[in-house]
Amino acid sequence: MAFERIIIVRDKTPLEALLERFPSRPQARFYLDRSGGDYASYERAHDQFYRSLQKIKRELRYCLPFKILERKYLDRYIFAKEELIVVLGRDGLVANTAKYINGQPIIGVNPDQKANDGILLPDTPQSLYSTVKRVLNAKASFSPIQMAEARLNDGQRLLAFNDFFIGREGHNSAHYKLRFDGKEENQSSSGIIVSTGAGATGWMSSVFEMARSVNGLLGGNVKWQAPKLDWDASRLMYVVREPFLSKHSGVSLSSGIIEGQQKLVLESQMPHNGVIFSDGMQQDRISFHSGAKVSIGLAREKAYLVK
Repeated sequence: MAFERIIIVRDKTPLEALLERFPSRPQARFYLDRSGGDYASYERAHDQFYRSLQKIKRELRYCLPFKILERKYLDRYIFAKEELIVVLGRDGLVANTAKYINGQPIIGVNPDQKANDGILLPDTPQSLYSTVKRVLNAKASFSPIQMAEARLNDGQRLLAFNDFFIGREGHNSAHYKLRFDGKEENQSSSGIIVSTGAGATGWMSSVFEMARSVNGLLGGNVKWQAPKLDWDASRLMYVVREPFLSKHSGVSLSSGIIEGQQKLVLESQMPHNGVIFSDGMQQDRISFHSGAKVSIGLAREKAYLVK
């Protein structure tokens, strides 16, 4: 593929987000100091991000023309096949970007190796030039990542790089009918998480850590490991959070592995506040009220992360 331009996707720094609430840095500092926060950490992270941004802008000018795209415009920007995507930020920004680019390769750049885990950010500002040249010279290798799809009965569709949450806004119980693997039951819970392989080390891992902790509290001594999902595996995992057993709700279908053409089907029984969102971003959402049905399974799209 011949690339003609680079798109640098970025998000606001925590300091920039803070300054949307306060008209000046001194007022933001005063607020944080009074509340016991650490304003200096906001400034350190902000300055480090802009050092990284300036570094990659200097490097990329020797490669191709580039454009900076803020995260808030992702769902409105139409990506062209000739654009190479560079994501500068945290891991979650890679996940959010992948849903809008139709399988184009992504170069994830970690702007702050001391602060960010960087599981999806194998590059640094110092290594970016070399990686871009490998891509342009067709010498790069890629990690394919299987994504998930949620499709409603009215035709709406949502993709997930890491995971879906299906439930209710706030802390109220979600009510729905769940169908999977030829079985069905009404359920009441705090929501359902459906995870891809890439997301298995994120939100889904916290579910298993909670189960491990409860097992230990009750004196359990069983050594067990959470199921492992490879990033490119044609498998998803779902877990029902805090399922409630009652006369009207069951718990027998509280977890499962979705493979191949299988679908997890949910029918909302919530008159209002039902929601489906992906990758922890409540902006990427679909309303899920009474009468709505959603089928969740493997997406035809995959993301490709440059190694």
